[in-house]
Amino acid sequence: MLRQLRQLTSSRRSQTADRRLGYVLAFVAGAVNAGGFIAVGQYTSHMTGIISSMADWLALGDFAMALAALAAWVAFITGAATTAILINLAHRRRLRSRFALSLLLEACLLLLFGIAGAHLAQMHDFLAPLTVLLLCFIMGLQNAIITKVSKARIRTTHVTGMSTDLGIEIGKLFYWNRSRVPLPAVRANRDTLALHGALIFCFFAGGLSGALGFKRVGYATTILLAGVLALLAAGPILAEARVRWRLRVRANR
Repeated sequence: MLRQLRQLTSSRRSQTADRRLGYVLAFVAGAVNAGGFIAVGQYTSHMTGIISSMADWLALGDFAMALAALAAWVAFITGAATTAILINLAHRRRLRSRFALSLLLEACLLLLFGIAGAHLAQMHDFLAPLTVLLLCFIMGLQNAIITKVSKARIRTTHVTGMSTDLGIEIGKLFYWNRSRVPLPAVRANRDTLALHGALIFCFFAGGLSGALGFKRVGYATTILLAGVLALLAAGPILAEARVRWRLRVRANR
């Protein structure tokens, strides 16, 4: 069991590991997105909506709200950029835990979100905008993790894109290959069909779980989500620390 968890975030990748990690992260993304909406009244993984709202607020002359939307978008991009920096830095230093570091950072930020939530009711006007930025940063951070890990085959927050790909493959699946012209038959990529269908389901299941969790338990829900991410990150990080400790001991002999 522990070996399988370690493989999900190991630097040695396989398509099976990419998929399993994608499913877990899609669930977490759905939970954070839905729970965040209950907490601050805004979805934080939907950059299409945020960019559209920025245009709307500008057209309506509400520059403060437009700047808030811009800040949320910048936070998402900054999160993605942070993942790229961490992964490339770890790669240059030949760390086996290059993907796990970003997951550990996400786990810590989710705990910070949970701690901030305890004071959100008392200081809502001050903390709510900061919470939105934090959640957007987390979503960008996480989406970049699986994008880098899977070489852009899998994304966990971009449900619009996944739904589009799913629809394309469904169209191919039901296409009637009867033609007088000798052309290659249209065939659906069943592997892609299953992948995107499962990712969308995991995102929905995470959203439902996160919404129910925030409704009944509150911000303590983030502790469980952070624990899952920390568990995924722990294996490679601990293995890396063990190897480097042994090398240091040998060097000092």
